[in-house]
Amino acid sequence: MAKHADLSIDFLGFHCENPFFLSSSPVSATYEMCAKFLETGGGGVVFKTVGTYIPDECSPRFDHVRKETLPFVGFKNMEQISDHPYEENLEFIRKLKKDFPNKCLIVSIMGMNEEDWERLARDVTEAGADILECNYSCPQMTHEGMGSDVGASEELITKFTKATLRGTNLPVMLKMTPNIEKMEVPAKAAIRAGGHAIAAINTIKAITGLDLDTYCGLPVVNGKSSISGYSGKAAKPIALRFICNMKQDPELKDVPVSGIGGIETWEDCAEFLALGCTNLQFTTSVMQYGYRVVEDMISGLSLYLAEKGFDKLEDFVGIALKNMIPADHLDRDFKVYPQIDLDTCVGCGRCYISCFDGAHQAIEWDAEKRQPKIDEDKCVGCQLCLHVCPVPHCITPGKVVFKPQDQFGKGSEAVYKEDSPNKREIIVGTYEQ
Repeated sequence: MAKHADLSIDFLGFHCENPFFLSSSPVSATYEMCAKFLETGGGGVVFKTVGTYIPDECSPRFDHVRKETLPFVGFKNMEQISDHPYEENLEFIRKLKKDFPNKCLIVSIMGMNEEDWERLARDVTEAGADILECNYSCPQMTHEGMGSDVGASEELITKFTKATLRGTNLPVMLKMTPNIEKMEVPAKAAIRAGGHAIAAINTIKAITGLDLDTYCGLPVVNGKSSISGYSGKAAKPIALRFICNMKQDPELKDVPVSGIGGIETWEDCAEFLALGCTNLQFTTSVMQYGYRVVEDMISGLSLYLAEKGFDKLEDFVGIALKNMIPADHLDRDFKVYPQIDLDTCVGCGRCYISCFDGAHQAIEWDAEKRQPKIDEDKCVGCQLCLHVCPVPHCITPGKVVFKPQDQFGKGSEAVYKEDSPNKREIIVGTYEQ
């Protein structure tokens, strides 16, 4: 029988059976939606942002970015906070905590002023929340001084965090906006004001596309559109970048982080955890595949960790941070030539076209045999050909050539990663002669 690692983990004082949570979004807007997720095995939920007013929503409000035959890779959402009455939301929260006392219930809130934030914190605390999440990041609010307006202002973050803390004795997590250059700056303001954790990232302000018949952005709402939040798989690289930056900041390195942004598979989960997250939230994967995704995440991640020799999840958290370094610290003493397996090559010419038109004209093309050949005098080892090749393992890293040694006689030794599924990764270790 296969061995499974222990996925339980502590987050802000609550022991969760696993780190998988619904994020505050359309998928966590009612008791039924949250209950179904918890019954499926999720460790907890972040109930959709509660406010003291009901927003006036538009229709339609969703769009997605398409990529050839793939499911959508990016998702646009023009929805605001919960559109359920305030008392109904509080009743949802009470019922969830009553029916699932051992599951972690985080409630997202958003106020319009200090009094609003304090009232919301007090009421959802009394309703049974375990943790509060302050939404400082929704990019499509119709009122100024709310959502991402707050996340971009250290002054508002400080003021509203302190107001929230006046209304509760619970841990408070701050959900940050990616619509800034450095998330560390507002995150530190939030922690200095008394916040206990960071949630990142919320959606990215974007236009997903235009209707070329009406010349209007998508989705079209009575002939018009607007800039709003972009999420989904395409957001993952941006989310990982912001999280890495925060976890490597000396002031934030020990602050708990709930990772959000493009999480669809257990592999995605592992990446966020390896960069230091101790809690994970997702939405668009549920929209596409339903709540069964949590079962896949539980089995996949627990088997992976056990296979890698980890008995429990907490030993894995943050393991990748030491390998993320500034660009000027990267080893630039070598280059790796690609190698082409002509036995598996289908002669499509993708590598030749991409290299000639988009790189260094380092691939020669035999039109009669329909075969490519690497010109090592021109090749710089960028590996573009490897990434455009449609045939698995046809193009892989090949010969490693080292640049002339420096005055200290330092060089490098290349070692191929044995368990790389695509045989495309190498590890290079420094040595001295």
